[in-house]
Formats: sequence, C-alpha cells, structure tokens
Amino acid sequence: MSAVENPAPARPRLGRPRTAGRRDDTRLALMFILPAAIGLVVFYFWPLVRGIWLSFTSWDILTPARFVGLANYQEMIGDPVFWNAVRVTLIYVVINIGVQTVVALLLAVLMQRLSRSILLRSLVLTPFLVSNVVAALVFLWILDFQLGIGNQFLDSLGVGRVGFFTTEAWVIPTIALVNVWRHMGYTALLLFAGLQAIPSNLYEAARVDGASELRQFFTITVPLLRPILGLVLIISVIGSFQVFDTVAVTTNGGPVDSSRVLQLYIYDNAFGQFNFGYAAALSVALLVILLVVTVLQYRVTRAGQTDLN
Repeated sequence: MSAVENPAPARPRLGRPRTAGRRDDTRLALMFILPAAIGLVVFYFWPLVRGIWLSFTSWDILTPARFVGLANYQEMIGDPVFWNAVRVTLIYVVINIGVQTVVALLLAVLMQRLSRSILLRSLVLTPFLVSNVVAALVFLWILDFQLGIGNQFLDSLGVGRVGFFTTEAWVIPTIALVNVWRHMGYTALLLFAGLQAIPSNLYEAARVDGASELRQFFTITVPLLRPILGLVLIISVIGSFQVFDTVAVTTNGGPVDSSRVLQLYIYDNAFGQFNFGYAAALSVALLVILLVVTVLQYRVTRAGQTDLN
C-alpha cells in the first residue's frame, strides 16, 4: 500500500496586488489624452513629415510633385537671398530678445518690489492682447515719415524726421522694438511668477548683511530665476525666428531686402512663386536652426535645473 502524499501547498498568485477601493483610471486618462494626441498627429506630425518629403521634390500645385533628391538643398546653399534672410533674421532675433528680456526683467522686479496692484499687472499685459497686424499698422501710422505723429514730434525737437520703415539702418531695429512693445508684458508676467517662488527670507538675510539692492539682484534674483529665464529665452527665440506678420504689413521685406526675414522668404517662394518644393527645403533649414539654437540654449542656461533646494 503506497503512502498518501500530502497535497502541495497552494502557490500565491503573481500579479499586481489589488488595493481595496482603488480603481484603474488608465482608460479614463487615455480618453482625455486621445483628442490632443490626434490633433498633434494631424496638425504637427503629419505636416512635418509631408514638408520634409516635399523638400526633396519639385512641386507647383498644378502638376504632380517630382522627386529631385537634394537639388533644393544645393540651390539653397548657393542662394544669396537665403543667406541674406538668415542674416537679417539673426539681427532681428538678437535685438528683439536682448531688449525684451532686459525690459521685461526690469518690469517684473518693479512689480514685485513696488506694487501689488492687480490693475497695474493687467495694464502691463494689455499690449499682448493687441494682434501683431494691428500693432504693426498703428506704429506704421505713428512713425510715418511725412504724417506720423512720432516724426512730427522729433521734427519739433529739432532732431529731424527719421525713415523708420524706409531706411536700411532703421527698419529691423524698428520692427524689433514694435514686437518688444507687444510681448514685454507677457514676458514680464512669466518672470514675475518666477520671482514669487524665491523665498523672501533670502532677501531679509541679505539686508541684515548690508547687501545693496543691486547686489541682491545679481546674487539672489538672477541665479534663482535662471530656470524661468531659460524657459523665457527658449520661447522668445523660437517666436522671434518665426516673425512674419509685422514685416509683411509694414515693409514686405524692403527696402532692398533689408527686412526680408526667413519666414517672409519662405512665404514668397511658396505662395508668390508657387515653388513649394524649395519653400519646404527652406522650412526644413529653419527647423534645423531652431533645434540647434534651442538645444544650445537649454544646455547653456541649464533650464532644467534649479538652485531652490
């Protein structure tokens, strides 16, 4: 008679432990994310892939696209108008970002130190509510060489009239300052939000040690505001490289291509000459420039790190 074997003990089931009263919200989260994901694919990813493909073709809408390999990029390398557009765009970006960042930082510090008025903060944001086209038209009338009130004021001071939109030396700085006026309030509010995160006891300790306001600004405010400054610079640079409407309304690239920025040159090739293949190649070049500048900015400003630990 064989011995009766004891049954093996039941092995515990492997798997995710269930928590009482807790449900899986993954499907609900996916339902909320799905519309945004579809929009991202339809309006960003697909046009990007389509644009890169068109940059290797010759296409004028009326005939089917014809694959031409790297011909558009070879033409772009030897195109003096393209390099002039890159130079003009870089000058605009440097003036716009430099002036806008300094003015916005000054406004943000003044709002934090001198006033807690919500009305004042709202007034600072007012220019951002005006569209680029309206702002361009208003400044075009104000700075008109013959009838503009700005030039009449300069003439009354004895300075003389200035061709802000009609001379090569003044056109890009003028367009940059118009856009600085419109965007400085929005940038100032972003920096103001960053200033609110800096602990006030750091300033109190600095005052006890006898540090002046200027020293507090450079030793406390600027270092601790670095992540927000990095974010603001990245957003501003990407937006500045895409300047188009202000230039199209005021000068349309003139005089003598001195304000023909890269976006306007892309538009002229696509919708003025129906050379969509070459315009797509120019757009890909702009994308590469933005990627390189953004990565360099992110690393130089260490935008992903903070000293508030």
